[in-house]
Amino acid sequence: MFNSFKTYGKMIIVLYIEKREFMKFTDYKYERPDIDKFEKDVVKLLNKIGEDNDSKSEIKAIEEYFLLLDKIESMATLVSIRNSLNTKDEFYQKEQAFFDENSPRLQGITNRFSKKLLQSKNRENLEAAFGKLLFTQVELQEKTFSEAIIPDLQKENKLSTKYSKLLAGAEIEFQGKIYNLTQMSPFLQSLDRNTRHQAQLKVSEFFEKNEEEIDRIYDEMVNVRDKIAKQLGYENFIQLGYDRLGRTDYNEDDVKNYRDQILQDVVPFAKDLIARQSKRIGIDDPKSYDLTLSFKTGNPTPKGNMKWQVGIAKKMYEEMSEKTGEFFNYMLDHELLELDSKPGKAGGGYCTYIPEYNSPFIFANFNGTAHDVNVLTHEAGHAFQIYSSRDKIPAYRWPTMEAAEIHSMSMEFLAWPWIHEFFKEDAEKSKFNHLNSSVLFLPYGVLVDEFQHEVYRHPTMTPDERKATWRRLEKKYLPYKDYDDDAFLDKGTYWYRQGHIFGSPFYYIDYTLAQVLAFQFFVLSRENHKQALEKYIHLCSLGGSKSFVNLVESAGLNNPFKKGTIASVMKPIKAYLDSVNDTKL
Repeated sequence: MFNSFKTYGKMIIVLYIEKREFMKFTDYKYERPDIDKFEKDVVKLLNKIGEDNDSKSEIKAIEEYFLLLDKIESMATLVSIRNSLNTKDEFYQKEQAFFDENSPRLQGITNRFSKKLLQSKNRENLEAAFGKLLFTQVELQEKTFSEAIIPDLQKENKLSTKYSKLLAGAEIEFQGKIYNLTQMSPFLQSLDRNTRHQAQLKVSEFFEKNEEEIDRIYDEMVNVRDKIAKQLGYENFIQLGYDRLGRTDYNEDDVKNYRDQILQDVVPFAKDLIARQSKRIGIDDPKSYDLTLSFKTGNPTPKGNMKWQVGIAKKMYEEMSEKTGEFFNYMLDHELLELDSKPGKAGGGYCTYIPEYNSPFIFANFNGTAHDVNVLTHEAGHAFQIYSSRDKIPAYRWPTMEAAEIHSMSMEFLAWPWIHEFFKEDAEKSKFNHLNSSVLFLPYGVLVDEFQHEVYRHPTMTPDERKATWRRLEKKYLPYKDYDDDAFLDKGTYWYRQGHIFGSPFYYIDYTLAQVLAFQFFVLSRENHKQALEKYIHLCSLGGSKSFVNLVESAGLNNPFKKGTIASVMKPIKAYLDSVNDTKL
């Protein structure tokens, strides 16, 4: 479908390989882009699209535009990565501020491309060259942007950066030392109940100290997003949020139907799993700080340090398939894994892509828990997907977010034949915990989603009303969660720590949709691992060349929005978990 782009781009890619074959990430060069020059270069190309231009000239101009876009997106990505690696680095703080300020302007420039593309009289030929989905995507971009909203988009970006920096700067004193939020995780999973309890209170203390500031940031976020939506002609931010995420084949009603299925078919199952967990850890009346401990003997942990785990991952991906082995060695050779936790480093984990260097990049914060292995499978799933589809046009390299999470979560299950390498004697415990926690995640994920629908449907809610809404929904989806003496969490503030609510509105449910689809890969992999892997690799190679539902169908998976899908998926999952004598793990 994209032969024209591939042919044109081949020479460029060969030059990259010849020149940069041995470059490490630290050698990837950042230069602040000249936005004025970029705009002038784009305008020249846009003059060759639409009006009376022939399709051959248009295709060439579009391909050249994609190369310009890759250059500027690479610079923005390098800034984002290096700023998250050290949020105290003044140079990259300033460069991040530069992109926060200018990304709306860049969006305006790319929006001109969208307008020109839609004006072409050669649309049929362009669709043959680049696919119909590109036009569907640019039509959405047309709806979601206007020059008039640039100041508000700038404000939204600055608020998101401010929230991230606030959390990254956490310094929590505990047991005589100072820790960031990520480094508190082992204490929250401690075998000692009092340690877990006190660690939770200490984390809450940090958020309580910053309560007023977090409320202010989020209040401004909600207000500015609502304002943007109404300026663009939307009733509220909800549909704009969907359109920003590129959702083209399902809507708010489909999502509600999906949440209802989770409430009906997963929440009762989750309650049973929590009851089993209580029995395993020997606590009759578990509190919120007990829910982080899955086993009385301790949660499964990897049996080696970061370097050792990366070595195991290398072996795993080489044995899994030729393609996965090639991918992981590329990541190692170019030093595209930043995994250690250190002061000043932003929290969480992510995978991104640097187009100019054809490089995925994995960012994480190892902390000695099972989370570390999760990174080496989950984020590597994202990275393998973009590595597999990096020859596509920019719009098709990544799928929409809910589809992107299929690759990451499915890779977690495809790694099961090698899990014993990481966890040794904890291997079976790890597998049970992985599947068990994945089921327990679904109600939380849809809680986050429904909360955001409530917030943006009622944007004038006060901070206290938002907290009350969160706690009400917690009791609906997580009826077993008792915060004990943590009055701060009990009033509905747990969502403060869920960064997606602040930086990526409506994204979080994508994890749950993908989890349901990953469960289907889990079932297939237990029946025929080779066949499941082949289907997975094919799905990765499609990138974002199809919409979410079409990707699901192309992979032969069941649509999670269809009534009955969740019940059918839960059946084999329940059978597996019921077959395990978890009291002996």
